[in-house]
Amino acid sequence: MNKSISGSMTLERLQYPALPRPKARSLWLDALIRFRRNKLAVLGAIFLVALGLAAVFAPWITPAHYADIKYINEAYAFPSREHWMGVDALGRDFFSRIVYGARVSLVVSLAVMAVAVAIGLPLGALSGLIGGAVDWVVLRMMELFFPIPPLLLGILLMTVLGPGIQNVLIAIAITAWIPVCRLVRGQVLSLRERDFVIAARLFGAGPMHIMIRHLLPNSLAPVIVAVTLGIPSAIMSEAGLSFLGVGVSVPTPSWGQMISNGLIYVNFYWHLAVIPAAMLAITMLAFSVTGDGLRDALDPMMRV
Repeated sequence: MNKSISGSMTLERLQYPALPRPKARSLWLDALIRFRRNKLAVLGAIFLVALGLAAVFAPWITPAHYADIKYINEAYAFPSREHWMGVDALGRDFFSRIVYGARVSLVVSLAVMAVAVAIGLPLGALSGLIGGAVDWVVLRMMELFFPIPPLLLGILLMTVLGPGIQNVLIAIAITAWIPVCRLVRGQVLSLRERDFVIAARLFGAGPMHIMIRHLLPNSLAPVIVAVTLGIPSAIMSEAGLSFLGVGVSVPTPSWGQMISNGLIYVNFYWHLAVIPAAMLAITMLAFSVTGDGLRDALDPMMRV
């Protein structure tokens, strides 16, 4: 009797094999799926990709170099089929200057955030993990720069250093690392008492191993969001310095510089100020909505 029962059970197993369990989606794949559902964030990301490609391939998609005075007889010309965004006061194609201005804004902002991550990420991680004197020193460094308005500090530094893209980068990056450092420090403080970190300590893992293998990977998603939301702030800082005449030096185009120059003629030749202002506003909006979409997509509480 038992043999017949066991035989029938074996036969049933052969006839109805167990179905494999569906694999759980990774955090990044799940985040990508959620990000694609946010149509506004996707639209912002598409605009940023198009802007980045235009900046990279600027020499091939613009009719002239940004400094070429080729259209002096058409100075102040409004947007037309020949000149999509018009001609400026010196006879330079305005579309070319807008595209090259996008290159300046993106290069400066991305370089600033790269420096901010390179400084803020390790400082915040060491401050949160080790604590003690290291944490005290890092906190005092942040308190030293935090009360100073970034734009005011940038103006003071640019007055000393002089105009130029490299000096603009230094003036903005000197305080851009603070938000990243504070964010990473808070993440590490909340993660260092988690079970997986305590287990790593019990198995003899050192502070550097714990930081590199456990703490930093789990802090990566908030850092990505912070960087995405920090780029428009860097773009606005560069535009503000250039608007005030202490940023990027002429003839290199900058949207802030173009807005400042165009305000003189805004009553008669509106495109010289409105077009760069609109590009600046749209770019910042695109970064903001993309950052908001990334924040929602990378939030582990929203995983399905």
